[in-house]
Amino acid sequence: TIILRDVKAVVSTQSTGELILSKKYEKKESIKCCTFGATALQDRHLATGNFSGKMETFDLEKADMPVYSVQAHKEIINCIDGCGGLGIGIGAPEIVTGSRDGTVKVWDVRQDNDPVALMAPKDTESKRDCWAVAFGNAYTESERVVAAGYDNGDVKLFDLRSMSVRWETNLKNGICGLQFDRKDILMNKLVATSLESKFVTFDMRTHHEKQGYPSVTEKAHKSTIWGVRHLPQNRDVYMTLGGNGSVCLWKYNYPKERTKQDKDGVEMGVAGTVDQVQNVVLGTQPISGFDWSPDKEGLCVCSGFDQTVRVCIVTRLKSL
Repeated sequence: TIILRDVKAVVSTQSTGELILSKKYEKKESIKCCTFGATALQDRHLATGNFSGKMETFDLEKADMPVYSVQAHKEIINCIDGCGGLGIGIGAPEIVTGSRDGTVKVWDVRQDNDPVALMAPKDTESKRDCWAVAFGNAYTESERVVAAGYDNGDVKLFDLRSMSVRWETNLKNGICGLQFDRKDILMNKLVATSLESKFVTFDMRTHHEKQGYPSVTEKAHKSTIWGVRHLPQNRDVYMTLGGNGSVCLWKYNYPKERTKQDKDGVEMGVAGTVDQVQNVVLGTQPISGFDWSPDKEGLCVCSGFDQTVRVCIVTRLKSL
């Protein structure tokens, strides 16, 4: 089901608001994930991945039929992300999907049927369920990467220009969420959330041949961390989503020096620290979806397994 709701502000002593049903569209297959990341602002085309493996885009003004539809995967599409739309990221508008079939595919909706890039396990490798994908490094026409997270804890960074695995690591727990702090700049930070209450923040500016990218690990929520979303107005502030119905606000602090020399004189990165700014319990079920407003700092919306959509305000963000 695709449901559109308008937010109506209500001035009262409780400072509460109201969500008004705008439009509702029923689809045959259940929708697992969606993104606006590859659409122009004036088009508002929503890209969706469903349980039968189809990737479709819908015009929200007339969503009875998809604008674009492709049988993207053989099994459920677990995750989706977009780049090149909404004025974010240089280059063509593209959509990336990750599936239970173990493949990660990049799509250009201007081309029919075939993906523009395919990342699949080798014949000798076991197929792993892809749970998270994210675009990044889209700061020129030719540069763009995709980060993918898998159920066995693997995190892989695919370079779309050279069509190769640029870097990979394993976090020992299934990767539930991935996001770069910005898609449209030279890679700066990547946050990966996982099972067992852990999330890892990588500094992606300096790669060391042996040590990889520096990182800092934190525990939160006392449950699975379903995802992470960076504040558009401040890339060092982000929210994590807990399986216990809570959300936590974090602030990343850079070290005095982001690089140092190893014993062989080779430059390596230095990770910063992460401070918890605030946490709040919104419900009794996992918070599975979250998004910040790009226009109103602190305005956000989230959804949970309790089938509830909540519009929230986070205040005093300018003081961080």
